[in-house]
Amino acid sequence: MFGESVTIALNALVANKLRSILTMLGIIIGVGAVIAMISIGMGVQDKVETSIASLGSNLIMVTPGAASSSGSRQAAGSNITLTLKDAQAIAKEVKGISQVAPSVSKQYQIVAGNQNWTTSVQGTTPEYQLVRNTGVQSGSFITNRDLDTRNRVAVIGTTVATNLFGDANAVGQTIRINNAPFQVVGILESKGQSAGGQDQDDTVIVPLTTAQERLMGISYIQMISVQAENTEVIDQVQNDLTSLLRSRHKITADKPDDFSVRNMVSVMNTAAETTQTITLLLGNIAAISLLVGGIGIMNIMLVSVTERTREIGIRKALGAKYQDILLQFLIEAVVIGVVGGSIGILLGVGASYIISLIAGWKTVISPLAIIAAFVFSVGVGLFFGIYPARKAALLDPIDALRYE
Repeated sequence: MFGESVTIALNALVANKLRSILTMLGIIIGVGAVIAMISIGMGVQDKVETSIASLGSNLIMVTPGAASSSGSRQAAGSNITLTLKDAQAIAKEVKGISQVAPSVSKQYQIVAGNQNWTTSVQGTTPEYQLVRNTGVQSGSFITNRDLDTRNRVAVIGTTVATNLFGDANAVGQTIRINNAPFQVVGILESKGQSAGGQDQDDTVIVPLTTAQERLMGISYIQMISVQAENTEVIDQVQNDLTSLLRSRHKITADKPDDFSVRNMVSVMNTAAETTQTITLLLGNIAAISLLVGGIGIMNIMLVSVTERTREIGIRKALGAKYQDILLQFLIEAVVIGVVGGSIGILLGVGASYIISLIAGWKTVISPLAIIAAFVFSVGVGLFFGIYPARKAALLDPIDALRYE
């Protein structure tokens, strides 16, 4: 009987092709919208997580910043409270740390021949390469010898290399920073844009001592990047680091820190929670169209029951039971959900690829989202088909045969 019911249901849908397609349209759009919206949301989430991860693994960032008399904190890096000795003390005294990289930065105009480019120049140490997951595409990174001798050498990002030298090899070339000549010893691997939309390849890296003494004329540090050994010890490292700096800066218990400490793991977790909420919101909004499609299924099924009242009466008179009639109409509703869901999956996947190509957004197609949307579409068909199916199954055969 089940196979016969499926055949009858399919024949009924084929007999009214246009009506069946219009009924499926709500399910098709709903499933496609759910998959496309979730893929966009997961793409945003993946981009944010990748961007934060590119800053460095298990990263803790220490920046200067004292509380003002009004109680508000100054912008990170705007105060002079950190020194190179602070960074050295952190590396020596705090357990659970693998690398420490102090740094300073400032905007300069970079000149090479008749070309110029304004970018951020960072002075740092060789440890920066490991702390920030920075690779070298060609040439080499700065060395401890460069720090000790205050060498005028520079490692440039791909954006700077392209704008100053075009397709030519920049390694070995000379650039001028603040009218001082620097030799390019390496080109960094491309990292692309950060989560905030900043070009991470638009940078120049020079030795910390060279930047402090030969470029900026300062003795303080604007940032200390600390890499913990693993995520398990990162909170302890942060607490020990804070205690050490408070002790070194002679800050009493009733005074606030004159520095800021940011844990990038917590930043990543917060970003992940935010993007997951956005993804869920997008999926829920798209799922509303599935409910609208379900109402359309119920409406068409009620019409179908009314049109086929005499058929139902004849089947009952020939011995069809309550469950036979119920199963027949439920199968029709489920078939609409299955076919509509299948087409919707193709539409959603296709829309995700088209959005990625045209808008340039990163999209991540989740198999779980596809399965959930399909199951939901079938469930919607089943749920909204129950009432019409039950109405058909409860028809009195005598009344049904008399129906015109």
